[in-house]
Amino acid sequence: MSATHEGTFTTLRAQLREAAAAFADGPGALEGILLGLVDDVDRAVREPLEIFPVCHHSPASAVAMARRLREKRPKVVYVELCEDMAAPLAELRNCRLPVALQAFATETEGFPAEWSPLSVVAPITEASAEYQAIAYALDTPGVELVLVDRSSDHVFQWDARGNPRADSADPDPSAGEDAALHGDAVGVDIGDLRPRFAELEEHLLRHGKVRHWSEWWHQYVELPLGDSDHDTYRQVMLLIGSLFRRLAPGDPRRVRVDEDRERHMWTRMREHLAATGVDPADCLYVCGAFHAVSRVAEFGVHGDDAFTIGPRTATRWQYGLVPSSHAAIEAQFGLAAGSVSIAATLWAKNLRRTRVEPYRLAGQAGAKKPRTARAAVAADPSPALAPSDRLTGFLRQPPVLDRLDEAELLGWSVEIVRAARRNGYLASTADAIAVFETSILLAGMRDRARPTPYDFQDAAVTCIEKDAVPGRRDVRRLVEIMMGGDRIGQVGYDALPPLARDVHDRLAPLGLKLQQRGVRRALLDIAAQPDLERCSDVLWMLRHLMPRGAARPIMGERRLGERPIQESWDLALGTHQRALIELGYEGVSIEQVLEQRLRRRAYDPLATAATVLETVEDSALLLRSRRLADELGTHALEVLAAERGVDGAPEVLRRVRRLLAHYRTSEPVLPPWIESFVTTGYAHYCTLLPTAFVDDDATVRQVAAMLGFLFSMESLALSLGCDRTQLELALAQCRPEDPSKTALLWAARTQLGSLSRADLRAKCDALLGNPLAVPSYPRYLSGFVHALEPVPGLTDFVVEAVSNAFARLPDPVLLPWLPTLISTLRGDGAETAPLLIREAGRIFPGRLAALDEWVPPWRALPEAELSRPGRPGDGGGGSALLTAHPGTCDAVARLLGCDGEWAAAEPGPPGAVLIGRHPETADALEALLTGV
Repeated sequence: MSATHEGTFTTLRAQLREAAAAFADGPGALEGILLGLVDDVDRAVREPLEIFPVCHHSPASAVAMARRLREKRPKVVYVELCEDMAAPLAELRNCRLPVALQAFATETEGFPAEWSPLSVVAPITEASAEYQAIAYALDTPGVELVLVDRSSDHVFQWDARGNPRADSADPDPSAGEDAALHGDAVGVDIGDLRPRFAELEEHLLRHGKVRHWSEWWHQYVELPLGDSDHDTYRQVMLLIGSLFRRLAPGDPRRVRVDEDRERHMWTRMREHLAATGVDPADCLYVCGAFHAVSRVAEFGVHGDDAFTIGPRTATRWQYGLVPSSHAAIEAQFGLAAGSVSIAATLWAKNLRRTRVEPYRLAGQAGAKKPRTARAAVAADPSPALAPSDRLTGFLRQPPVLDRLDEAELLGWSVEIVRAARRNGYLASTADAIAVFETSILLAGMRDRARPTPYDFQDAAVTCIEKDAVPGRRDVRRLVEIMMGGDRIGQVGYDALPPLARDVHDRLAPLGLKLQQRGVRRALLDIAAQPDLERCSDVLWMLRHLMPRGAARPIMGERRLGERPIQESWDLALGTHQRALIELGYEGVSIEQVLEQRLRRRAYDPLATAATVLETVEDSALLLRSRRLADELGTHALEVLAAERGVDGAPEVLRRVRRLLAHYRTSEPVLPPWIESFVTTGYAHYCTLLPTAFVDDDATVRQVAAMLGFLFSMESLALSLGCDRTQLELALAQCRPEDPSKTALLWAARTQLGSLSRADLRAKCDALLGNPLAVPSYPRYLSGFVHALEPVPGLTDFVVEAVSNAFARLPDPVLLPWLPTLISTLRGDGAETAPLLIREAGRIFPGRLAALDEWVPPWRALPEAELSRPGRPGDGGGGSALLTAHPGTCDAVARLLGCDGEWAAAEPGPPGAVLIGRHPETADALEALLTGV
């Protein structure tokens, strides 16, 4: 070690020893910490491969980086970013910053299934050191950019040892949708520089007279280092990194992850140096100040090579760019609201003050044109020599008291009053003066000669907002907007994945600027312009795949077997650009992604028959794919046969009815899978019916849906080979105890013909006449209401039963039941309520005056005439009908070619007459029933 290196920080070490002895009453732990800080700085500045410490999204770091790159002109730039994110860097020139590099994986191998999808983002702003390094390397010939941090796969591998979502975004719900642009992605960035010791941060905030960490950093680091020289900046950042590292709590998991990252980066850099033979003096290592003072054995170009980088998992990662915003960055990394916007404003001011020309990618969207005149920059005089001690002078100098810029502060005061008045505040010129004076007062109370944006923000809230917010935005938010606002990035068309570009191309006939943020109204007159039907197909698929609000139909709907005529949509694809980009990671077209998701949902181990039928309907409705619908329908048949519950019976009934109606009208024959589904479902529900009637977990609606499937599909099932005896035996075995299920069973027996209308009416009358059964009578009525699903022919009887209940039930029983009846009709009876209303409208008088003399039809007619003609068990209703209308019978006889005359009816029951006329038939029936 040379004498120059030994004496670099000698004066500072001596002063720190004296301070430790004075404050700690002798050498000890404090002296070890203070001298250790200097040792860390000394070790980092001596490293042959120059280490450039930064803090993420720090204007001071960005300015220092731009200045150093123009001085040193390195040939290789090592950057602390995930090594597998290099591919999309070249597309940054096609974007408007801020954006985020993203690694995304939907199908994971080697990670828990509940973590899927995996997402890692690294946001980039113009006022960040990493962007300056990337822009310099990409636009300077002969310069190589090497990313050396752990891969995205290792981010989750190492986090699997602890909390897998320690760094994931958790935005404040009140911060708006822009704060959620990163979703639940894990955030990685250069220079996570913040005290990990809570007591230390609290101490700094209290003695710095600031509210949060972002304000402390702005006041005590950003402003002093904004125009400092390279050596001073570098040594101060190394000192801060060493301080936060040595005072960090010893969390074993986090310490291990930090050290493994440092070992990984130095191992990759040494591998690259050995492979290329480049001189370390021509390289620059850009990393966070926390990692720049690492004490691992692998540190430096001459460090240990014992660290082994583990292999990646078989997870397939996709890479791209997604839009970001200042609010999303603040939410991701726990920064104060508005701090990134204030940093962007400070970045512009630093550039004007220092006249440093920043690096910008050629053709960068949204970037200002570079100045033609470049400030002269002196070359690095002695890059091989270690820098002199700049820390001693920096730490001993008094704080620089910037003079008050009255013009700037007056402009802020006038502008905030103008913005407040536009947002409904009763602000005036007096409030502008008050804000101006209060800002100066607050800065003086906080030992500042010049008010910072945070002082101005507090003064504006105090003087203007008072105790009410008349509009959507409070004054604090107005100040953030005035200081630069929440700048939101955008990924350009050329940088989009193929799927996203294809979507924009297919929606081009709409003539809308869909890449811009905000809502766009699209009007599709498909009848006049048939070509727009293709746009409609894309929009319905986007509605199914993207978050709510990205594509929202205002007018028009998609139904099986129907063609669209006119539609109206609200589109916000620019606002939800991140979701559209992530679709591009799953496939090359939205049809492919939709098919993959439908398959994934149908073949999920927890999928039910109703879920699979829904995917069948979506494939027929959105993709119009008969192949996929048949495949998923066959799988639905297997899932239904394996189910042992009836929870999904209502949904199965609703969807299979809809699919049957569609195929009957659009196909010459039914698909084989749906025929098998009907026969399998018929046998399946017949088997489960006795158990469902006595199972307390099976609701009345679910049992009614089972009966609805059996009765509505009965004709098709019987034609396909099913036996009705199975249903009759299943109903005969049912022994329900619940009153509502009992009424449901009565209705089913009436449909089968084993219970007449007269017997059913008698049972209800017996219930009303039994004082012990009256309290439970409303539950019987609820069962009858649900019975309209399988037996819609009982609508008139249900109206009669409900009317009798209103007439005869006492108020203590009737009134508590009314809310149940209303909720049943609104929730479960959405399809049966119109039947009841229409039947009630037919039976009850239409005018109030006729109500007094009105007699219910079930009371006006004799009991013998109340039975429906032609029903089994209704006595001689059929014969009475024929004799009452002989003309109809004669016409049918003539059509059949039968001749004959009417004979007088013999006395006695019709059954006895028939038996007497046809004894051979009676003998055959008796032999069949007795088994003889």
